[in-house]
Amino acid sequence: MNFDPCAYNYASRRNAVYARNIVATSNPLAAQAGLEIMRRGGNAVDAAVAAAAALTVVEPTANGIGGDAFAIICSNGELYGLNASGWAPAALNAQVLRDKGLTEVPAYSWEAVTVPGAPSAWSALSSRFGALPFDVLLQPAVDYARYGYPLPVGVGVNWLRAYSIYKKVAVGDMYAAWFDTFAPEGKCPGPGYVWHNEDMAATLEKLASTVCEDFYRGAIARDITAFARKYGGYMSEDDLAEYYPEWVNPISINYRGYDVFELPPNGQGLAALMALNLLKGFELDPVRETERNYHLQIESMKLAFADAEAFIADPQYMETCADELLSETYARERRALIGESSAVYKHGTPPRGGTVYLATADASGNMVSYIQSNYMGFGAGLVVPGRGISLHNRGNNFNLTGGHPNCLGPRKKPYHTIIPGFLSKSGIPIGPFGVMGGFMQPQAHLQVISSAIDFKLNPQDILDAPRWQWTRDKDVLLEDTVNLAITDGLARRGHCVDTISNYQTMGRGQIIWRMPNGVYCAGTEPRSDGTIACY
Repeated sequence: MNFDPCAYNYASRRNAVYARNIVATSNPLAAQAGLEIMRRGGNAVDAAVAAAAALTVVEPTANGIGGDAFAIICSNGELYGLNASGWAPAALNAQVLRDKGLTEVPAYSWEAVTVPGAPSAWSALSSRFGALPFDVLLQPAVDYARYGYPLPVGVGVNWLRAYSIYKKVAVGDMYAAWFDTFAPEGKCPGPGYVWHNEDMAATLEKLASTVCEDFYRGAIARDITAFARKYGGYMSEDDLAEYYPEWVNPISINYRGYDVFELPPNGQGLAALMALNLLKGFELDPVRETERNYHLQIESMKLAFADAEAFIADPQYMETCADELLSETYARERRALIGESSAVYKHGTPPRGGTVYLATADASGNMVSYIQSNYMGFGAGLVVPGRGISLHNRGNNFNLTGGHPNCLGPRKKPYHTIIPGFLSKSGIPIGPFGVMGGFMQPQAHLQVISSAIDFKLNPQDILDAPRWQWTRDKDVLLEDTVNLAITDGLARRGHCVDTISNYQTMGRGQIIWRMPNGVYCAGTEPRSDGTIACY
């Protein structure tokens, strides 16, 4: 059975939302776009596509038409996974970069640009599960781009932060279109500024009328590759034309009676599952906010990341599969390494065998867990002239280590940070969840699931609760809302603790749980402009 709402702690700082149809996003305009589509007869998948397309316009600081996407869809009680992450160009490999004297993939460069997958995700989701014509779904995004919208506070702050970065790193004619598009008249938009872009509106209209075919096998594709050729990029028309998104089977572990689903590699959802597989071997303190609970969660996550860095890559190049990393035998072996003090871990030897997140749900039981990203803010700083398409820099996650499964190679997908999650119990879907934020994402997934299952918090309380983030070695960031006794206790255990007040670095999430009566209970992120639109 599903979560019992009576088990929730209702002493909330902000109430969870209950409704039969819900769109939860990091931006109110995108949430309203999804809700508008639902009211016109669309289902949860239609709403997710509409909201995702709108987010490329109303939150370009974190995602764009030139980004990647992943999704988990619940339809008729069954779960489906979609991997719409792109591959590296055929002309690009690690030796090309080594010959240039590089030791890593530079973030703001053509070397970091892989084939964008987000438009292919929209068309694939709509074609398989949608109820409304595709052009209807993209109309809200077109309108936002053409007629403009006032920037909310969160987006405005992130825009200013990104602008200060690109002014330093995006120097030269190659980057001129970024400034023309996102710094009109040489100025950085701020909260309340009405931003619009006709190039982006026209591009979205073309995508709408061709169901995104033009992006991969049409005029838009030709413009992308012409831009690459002009400035020494590697993307060819064949790289785009031969790319298609991949339907995959979600992977899962059982955590204290509940099935937690993630997508298989090349995404890092496997890291979240590995950490939960370790954590479930401990009996946690009954109250969430204790030093011991924090310590056990952090150490479990550190062990999982040690393995993730060593093994997760494009699955075609992985010598170790997800089942091996999630085996109970391996979990027991790794769990035994967790002691009373902070430690630095190496990967084990398993047995051989800038992002936006949104969630939607409708009265028919359809649910979507969806995430898309340009990676670092606006991405590589490369905007296709005349198109308003900001290209992502996902290739930065490749390494140049020969023999490593995640070493840069032609037509290879990089280790990917963005991950959608989904929760079920005994075969009954409960709902989508996700927290965006680079390598924070599996850490936040662990905290979401533990808060829900171990401590019976409702979705809004889960997202309101203080978060921690492991960064490297023994370094841990804590939000300054964490009890000082916990901070001091972790320091005594050997953790190198720092507290922060910039909560957006701790990720931004959405959660929707389905109750036994078909009503949904949802929470949205207080660290952003998060909004739930519903009826």
